[in-house]
Amino acid sequence: MPTVIATISLKGGVGKTTLTGGLADFLAGVFGKKVLLVDLDAQTNLTTMMIGQEHWLTCNARRHTVATLFTDLLDGTESFDLEGSVQRDVSTVAGLTGIDLLPSSLDLIELAEELSAHRVAADDHLAAVEVLTNALAPIAGQYDYILVDCPPNVGPFSLNGLAMAAAYLIPTIPDVLSTYAIPHIQRQVADFGTELGREIVELGVVITKYRAASTLHQDTVRRLRRDTSIQNVLPTYLHEGNAIGAAADFATWPSLHAKYGYHGHYEQFRDLTRAVMVEADAKLARAELARAELSGAVPSSRGPFDRPTPNRSSGV
Repeated sequence: MPTVIATISLKGGVGKTTLTGGLADFLAGVFGKKVLLVDLDAQTNLTTMMIGQEHWLTCNARRHTVATLFTDLLDGTESFDLEGSVQRDVSTVAGLTGIDLLPSSLDLIELAEELSAHRVAADDHLAAVEVLTNALAPIAGQYDYILVDCPPNVGPFSLNGLAMAAAYLIPTIPDVLSTYAIPHIQRQVADFGTELGREIVELGVVITKYRAASTLHQDTVRRLRRDTSIQNVLPTYLHEGNAIGAAADFATWPSLHAKYGYHGHYEQFRDLTRAVMVEADAKLARAELARAELSGAVPSSRGPFDRPTPNRSSGV
């Protein structure tokens, strides 16, 4: 079963979507993994980065986006077409296959408040946050990794992503404003994990838009590394650069090197991807072992789709 990782930040502009798309490119292009991208952010940046605006408009007109899932829940309909909605082989690098996408929609903006109210009013409070997990269950086994791009909040769509995730990453620029919300994310994810009846493993903080010559950035990274409340600061930083910024634009690239640049950015993303894989392997294996010891069961294969059904009797 797949390793499901959510990327989440409470501040926009920290490179969250670029990180998610880049991890997919390198997981597939360098490490030979099959990846599903899930865009839960109403800004649709990951979607348009991978398939462009014209393709997105077609998907949206056909209701082949994640928004249809949540509309079905609210309206009691069954309109979502899983096979039609998942866009296949969407990498913008020529010849790179193995990356699929479940697109987002601007319609999520209008659905957010209604979905939150539905979750509060429902007898089963978890039903509204397990919509994504249940919908993707038939195809989850096709992938090695599922990467979920959450919106910059811990609202109903992020909760759906986290409910499906085994682990999460926190991207941040190393400055005061961007790092301020990290403890808030950690607390809210931990509280939600308690509601689910399982831990959502923190893989660590990913430093983005790093400026090596900036004293502020250097000092902030040192502070984060000394902070005992942070599980880990991933050892490879994504430096600020035009190549990584350009990689977020929809365009066809002849190779990963061409897309991510020849001045160290390719190597940064490759090494970061390797570090995420290693961190996920180690931490999720430990989490499974601890869960198995508590339950007396044999550890299962990694992935949230293998997890036991949580106890819903309390409704929290």
